[in-house]
Amino acid sequence: MYDNVCKFLVETYSQDFAQWLLGEAIGLTQLSPSALSVEAVRADALILLSAEELVLHLEFQTQPNPNIPYRMAEYRLRGYRHFPDKPMRQVVIYLKSTRSHLVQPTTFEIPGLRSEFEVIRLWECSPDDLCQFAGLLPLAILGRTTDRQQTLRKIAQHIDTLPDQRTQRHVSAATAVLAGLVLEKAVIQQILREEIVKESVIYTRYFEPGPPTGPPTGPPTGDRLGATPTGTSLREVSPWGRSPFAIARDRASGSLGRRVTRLYPARRPPDLVRSKYLTRLQETP
Repeated sequence: MYDNVCKFLVETYSQDFAQWLLGEAIGLTQLSPSALSVEAVRADALILLSAEELVLHLEFQTQPNPNIPYRMAEYRLRGYRHFPDKPMRQVVIYLKSTRSHLVQPTTFEIPGLRSEFEVIRLWECSPDDLCQFAGLLPLAILGRTTDRQQTLRKIAQHIDTLPDQRTQRHVSAATAVLAGLVLEKAVIQQILREEIVKESVIYTRYFEPGPPTGPPTGPPTGDRLGATPTGTSLREVSPWGRSPFAIARDRASGSLGRRVTRLYPARRPPDLVRSKYLTRLQETP
């Protein structure tokens, strides 16, 4: 969930990230992970941007991952195969503060091979530096501070000064999501303007409740029951409204049974399908 929001920020405000990471607001073009033959299961976490003179590879991590050094080396070799004439800047950005030693390595080294990458631990970054760019405002709440609530208020003030309402909506919604890593929902609701957040495509994509569209292609997954692909419940990260999961569970005894009957009229008895779905909903924490 959180890395998806960060990916949206990078793709929407690529020049802000270029200025922050490269020191120059150069134009960056998004590359598909398929350009490096990345498996679909790992593609969501990969952000590739290309300029005339380089390729920028970003990965956002909420939790420490012992496989990060190897993965960065693997992507570097794949990048060289496809773009042999371009240097590649690789940056891992850790979102949530931790004392784990796993967020420290910046190299992968085995006999005959050494690959280097950069690491940014947001909790060591100054929020003031991040607040200089609209696209980085949501990251500022995770920066180095002794008063998270006051930092969020400052971010909200910066958001209110943004000239473009569309940018205000997107940045507010992304800030609300990332603030959930360090602040309680009630605090976020008090500081950020709900009407602005709910107008963002981020809110529509991840938070807005509604019935599933189209028949499911397999067993219930997080996307259909209100949990994010990484298993995080939308109830945990959405500061406003009830999660789709809660609504689906409340309606399970009525509309869900009728919907299942409509979607599976010929495959199996409706009562059996309805029973199976109800069981899954009840077992889901």
